[in-house]
Amino acid sequence: MKKLFLLDGMALIYRAYFALSKVPRLTSYGLNTGAILGFTNTLLEVLKNQKPTHLAVVFDTAAPTNRHIEYEAYKAQRQEMPEDLAKSIPYVFKLIEGFNIPLITKDGYEADDIIGTLAKKAEQEGFSVYCMTPDKDFGQLVSENIFIYKPARMGNGAEVLGVSEILEKWEITDVKQVIDILGLWGDAVDNIPGIPGIGEKTAKKLVQEFGSVEGLIANTDKLKGKQQENVINFAEQGLISKKLATILLDVPVELEEEKLRVSEPNREILEPMFAELEFRTLGKRVFGEDFSIAENSKGASPQMDLFASPLPLPDHMINEEAETPASAANNIHNTAHEYILVDQFPDIQRLAEDLNNQTIFCFDTESTGLDANTADIVGLSFAYQKGKAYYVPTPADAEQAQQIVNILKPVLENPNVKKVGQNIKYDILLLSRYAVKVQGELFDTMLAHYLIDPDTRHGMDILAETYLGYNPVSITELIGAKGKNQGNMRDVEIEKIKEYAAEDADITWQLYERLSPMLIETSTEDLARQVEFPLVYTLAEIEKNGVKIDVYTLKLFSESLEKDIAALESSIYDKAGVKFNIASPKQLGEVLFDKLQLDPKAKKTKTGQYKTGEDVLLALANKSDIVQDILDFRQYQKLKSTYVDALPTLINPQTGLIHTSYNQAVAATGRLSSTNPNLQNIPIRTEKGREVRKAFVPRSEDHVLLSADYSQIELRIMAELSQDENMLEAFTLGHDIHKATAARVYGVAIDEVTSDQRRNAKAVNFGIIYGQSAFGLSQSLGIPRREAAEIIDQYFNQYQGIRQYMSKAVESAKEKGYVETILKRRRYLRDINSANMTVRGYAERNAINAPIQGSAADMIKVAMINIQNDISRLGLQGKMIMQVHDELVFDVPKNEIDSFKNIILERMKTAIQMRVPIEVEIGEGKNWLEAH
Repeated sequence: MKKLFLLDGMALIYRAYFALSKVPRLTSYGLNTGAILGFTNTLLEVLKNQKPTHLAVVFDTAAPTNRHIEYEAYKAQRQEMPEDLAKSIPYVFKLIEGFNIPLITKDGYEADDIIGTLAKKAEQEGFSVYCMTPDKDFGQLVSENIFIYKPARMGNGAEVLGVSEILEKWEITDVKQVIDILGLWGDAVDNIPGIPGIGEKTAKKLVQEFGSVEGLIANTDKLKGKQQENVINFAEQGLISKKLATILLDVPVELEEEKLRVSEPNREILEPMFAELEFRTLGKRVFGEDFSIAENSKGASPQMDLFASPLPLPDHMINEEAETPASAANNIHNTAHEYILVDQFPDIQRLAEDLNNQTIFCFDTESTGLDANTADIVGLSFAYQKGKAYYVPTPADAEQAQQIVNILKPVLENPNVKKVGQNIKYDILLLSRYAVKVQGELFDTMLAHYLIDPDTRHGMDILAETYLGYNPVSITELIGAKGKNQGNMRDVEIEKIKEYAAEDADITWQLYERLSPMLIETSTEDLARQVEFPLVYTLAEIEKNGVKIDVYTLKLFSESLEKDIAALESSIYDKAGVKFNIASPKQLGEVLFDKLQLDPKAKKTKTGQYKTGEDVLLALANKSDIVQDILDFRQYQKLKSTYVDALPTLINPQTGLIHTSYNQAVAATGRLSSTNPNLQNIPIRTEKGREVRKAFVPRSEDHVLLSADYSQIELRIMAELSQDENMLEAFTLGHDIHKATAARVYGVAIDEVTSDQRRNAKAVNFGIIYGQSAFGLSQSLGIPRREAAEIIDQYFNQYQGIRQYMSKAVESAKEKGYVETILKRRRYLRDINSANMTVRGYAERNAINAPIQGSAADMIKVAMINIQNDISRLGLQGKMIMQVHDELVFDVPKNEIDSFKNIILERMKTAIQMRVPIEVEIGEGKNWLEAH
């Protein structure tokens, strides 16, 4: 069977770009490869899962088409292509060439027309044809053998639309009527005007009744009022719109079957290209485990000519050369080095003495696993000069391993010797289980790079390739690929481990030498030395402290939830009058909207099934109590599986506690994240969700939990950064800030503010930080857009300092390319000057918000460091055990409660000196819920 896929190239590239626009994938030299990666993944998904026999990618050219000539406004208002996307286009062309896929264009014709013509010709030649595009216009092309193929996106599988799906989706009897609907409705993206006053639903209804645009125009006497007037006055515009929306089927292109036949990719083209784009995983996916960026860099050109292109690009595709990436051709096999095995006690002692005579050295540990709380040490490596490193192995026997560690313990604990490492928190935690308390000033290369370039990756391999032109030995070379068959470092011969481990220390040392001056250049050295590096010790201590979980409480809660879920399930079936899979969006939609008719205007997804997301159900909750049952059913199921049943499985068998892992180098804003478990996501908004916190308890009956929470910290920081006198006054006088805002916005006395006015003011206070528009505010509050706009206007009239702060933040970002927190943490905004309004708007919102969010993150970090130092200095027995958003949690003996409260209040309030008063709320209790 002949199976032809015709890809709408530019539509798929745009789709890939915007799917990753909020989390761009940058190479080490700053090229955004999101569009290229997304397009490649889409292509590979089709080749693997659909197995086409023939394939082509179709593009527009810069030449005008008849549509542009006949209707000057056609596509005239389209935004400029984002600069990052324009730089990606030549790479995509090269990629298509590398996969040996024909790239088809025709001056004077759009890609849609070429695809339409080829699809019809191929159908005549016995092909099944799949037009691969997200474009809705293609519905007019489908037939018995022509389909629309919408690739997988955001967790949803690929979607194939044939005649029946198009007829159902558009509510028509002939697929050609898609053109009539578009002619009436228009298309804002392509600037097809349609007829005023006719939207999608009205267009469908009119086509159902009159068959076509022409049929409608011929029967205007059957219309009424403004609609009749518009159809009469804009009849010609409707006909032009229909013509513009019609895909041509007579483009002068030939269907050359043999050229379209799928063949093997060209390794000589793709391998160096994948290497240049740093597509490690993708390279191995296409070419196997032997794909190596280092090997391919040797033959790769330094940087592809971004001005060269197999096609004439449209004028708005402006290409600029990116910085040349460092070659990663060097590796352990072709680079001079001296890696020394130190496995005799006298030699280990001499090494320890030598290290103690240094002012700074790098160290790294090798272990049997990734969890520092359970792994065993396999060895330690050290370096303090380029190209030379030492490896000290430790045996499997715990007592013998401890003897070796004890020799190195004094130098590791020497506070006068600076320690360098990559993700050094892991090594500190691991060694703490061997009675080593690492001391001394730290320099973590991962965190240094995180401050220098927060939006890119910070792993040692990528840093080595970027800054040293070096490709380190992969762990998979020693123990195999990830999975159940992966080996253990204990099983690897000592010579291989020595080379691998010593290389880690050597390369980390060299990265320290490169990154250290870069901290000075980016004005982030103080932030590193005073906040991020010292925080490593604090986080290691918190992780080591662990949290006690009451398993019995969770067991009872799980049983209670199970009964609640069963009762809700039964209630839902009774109210629905039918049994169905409540967890199935498709079946749920059919019950709610087909059977129960809860919303005659219910919206559907692109796959044709009803939308049943939480926002949809919340809007329906007042129409039928079955909806609230469904919402509760979902909430209880998630609670049970994600938290109540999962938390006991994370308890460390050796300590009986949960030891979460805090991540410093993930969120570009500076905020901490956590894993296993993700404490930031422990529910707090719902009554049932809060019950989970009951299971977090003190480690003994003589202890209590203390919870200290910053009060409205982001609003206070906004007041500080903006120096808005009205907001500063409200905080200084201790007013409820939302009431104070409502009083000013609505022009009433503060004690006359209604609950609705306060609610609206609260939404504005928090929404402004994130650049909320009048439309967004109207949606969140359920009020008319005009009223929302008036509230925002009045807000800025009363808080002019905030408006000025927002303007200055954006202006400064446009000038510098970044914004800063109070402590000079930088957030780079690469798209702040983009010609594309959508992309630029996102960057502008970040320019306003990043200094606020980042300053809040810095503040709690400083507080954590100072509190932990006080705990250690005073010899207190209480422990800091959790950090969640703006909250710190402590496990404290009852006789230390007052001491802890004093320390916490002082350190949290004074972490960063500000004019605005900082408020901290402290609670205590026998569990986290009670303390919060």
